[in-house]
Amino acid sequence: ETLEVTRGFTDWFETGFYAFSSARSGEGWSYAGSHIRPRVMAPKAWGWPVGASLSMEAGYFKPRFQETRWDLEIRPIVDWRRGPFYVAINPALERALMLYDGGSMSFQFAPGAKLSWDFTKLVTLGVEYYGNIGPLQNPSPLSQQQHQLFPVLDLNFSDDWEFNAGVGFGLNQAPD
Repeated sequence: ETLEVTRGFTDWFETGFYAFSSARSGEGWSYAGSHIRPRVMAPKAWGWPVGASLSMEAGYFKPRFQETRWDLEIRPIVDWRRGPFYVAINPALERALMLYDGGSMSFQFAPGAKLSWDFTKLVTLGVEYYGNIGPLQNPSPLSQQQHQLFPVLDLNFSDDWEFNAGVGFGLNQAPD
């Protein structure tokens, strides 16, 4: 479970805070880590045909949930909306800043994408993709890459409040 609280300060800058938790069978709920995410974006007044933004996310995870203690993510986002149809592409770079045990501290290519359709003002259905191809300079073999799909439901309660839920599954053997 991830709780995200985001606050916009201008039409081109916002900051988000994430609190990650986990619910495992027989263990109950547990705090997993947290991140902060400042993001700059092209204002709508510029009239671009697509949305464009860049976020930098940094944060901490407890050792049982991820091999990196502290990590950094650089995520450019390009999105486009046409009526009820929405698409977003996120070619992210992730880097461990401090590891618990071994592992790589090089930048990893971790692409993401979303396709969705607004059925009503309240209900949006879609699919989200999250991947990790491995180090930029030496991509991992396909069997070690992570590729996941999440059918998702967005409930758009207002311009200020959205609920997003999805259940993911791996497209190969590597995803956790």
